[in-house]
Amino acid sequence: MPSAAGFIEIVLHVDRYLVPLIQQYGAVTYLFMFILIFSETGLVVTPFLPGDSVIFALGALASVGRLDIVALALVLASAAVLGNVVNYAIGAKVGPAVFASERSRLFKREYLLRAHEFYERYGAVTVVVARFMPIIRTFVPFVAGIGRMSYPRFFLFNFIGSVAWVALFLSAGYFFGGLGFVRDHFSLVALAIIVISLVPAAVTAIRARRASRRSPEPPAR
Repeated sequence: MPSAAGFIEIVLHVDRYLVPLIQQYGAVTYLFMFILIFSETGLVVTPFLPGDSVIFALGALASVGRLDIVALALVLASAAVLGNVVNYAIGAKVGPAVFASERSRLFKREYLLRAHEFYERYGAVTVVVARFMPIIRTFVPFVAGIGRMSYPRFFLFNFIGSVAWVALFLSAGYFFGGLGFVRDHFSLVALAIIVISLVPAAVTAIRARRASRRSPEPPAR
């Protein structure tokens, strides 16, 4: 199990770790990437996996011929869609019990409540929007399962969000990952991707906090 510092190192320099992986395992790398993207949302307890920066780095490697861009798009989009489907099923099955627990060891209640707030505020479109927001995207399909969102409706928005997410970061990596500045300062690019992805969640959290402060307190009995 890597330390926190080691994990941050991997996230910020994921491109350095992918190249040896491709050299050693070749086509099996596609399977590894499927498992990683699937796990980020499908397993509920792994929201920390760096999906955005990994997909960007994979696009950059595809631009120099190390990987096939079409195969990547199909593998990653499939993993994202199936991950959300499994997450939805877990939410429908065990979600209510998890929400009832104040101190769950596996699920961070703060993240669950934040995802629930997004879901309550924006409805089904949350499944699309949250796909671009680290951590939140892991819990939104779980909350959708708890809320018993119509499965066909969930799957439609899940498919749209997953395909758009993979297409955006993969194409960005493909077209910009080969630039000299990006190659030489990948850690800054990865950090910028993470920060930009977290902005919508931060803005919504700030607005919710301000709204709660403005709401009148119930009269004392």
